[in-house]
Amino acid sequence: MEHTLSVNKEEVYEEVAKTTSYTGAKKGDEESYERIPITAGDREMLERYWSESKNAIAGSLKKFLTGEQEEGGNYTLTLELSASFDESLLESMERSLFSFFVMNITAKWFTLANKQEATDYAAGAAANVEDIMRKAFFKKKPKRPTYS
Repeated sequence: MEHTLSVNKEEVYEEVAKTTSYTGAKKGDEESYERIPITAGDREMLERYWSESKNAIAGSLKKFLTGEQEEGGNYTLTLELSASFDESLLESMERSLFSFFVMNITAKWFTLANKQEATDYAAGAAANVEDIMRKAFFKKKPKRPTYS
């Protein structure tokens, strides 16, 4: 059965901006506050990281992927999942997809601006991909039919 997962690019960028801004502020020194947060001038790099993240998630989900599309800032993956897939997991998978994009883009940014935290964010991104995969493979227990 086909199911879709979507993520909005602007919402991801907003969350990346919040994360990098908070990280720069918590360092407590003026240099970090100037260096770590993403600014409007960094949009070109974010676009590259967005594309790299799309490639990474499509590669990870290739076993299930039947299509991908980006339109109006929304990136949508179409997945062919088992007929016994538990559809109640779709919202959680979508949240993990959002978190993957935020963590992956932040990790890539931190390789330039905050190297000591880059690996933690990369590990978080990988954990989100694993979460999506585990849920994609999960199947509901069959229910015995009841007859009246």
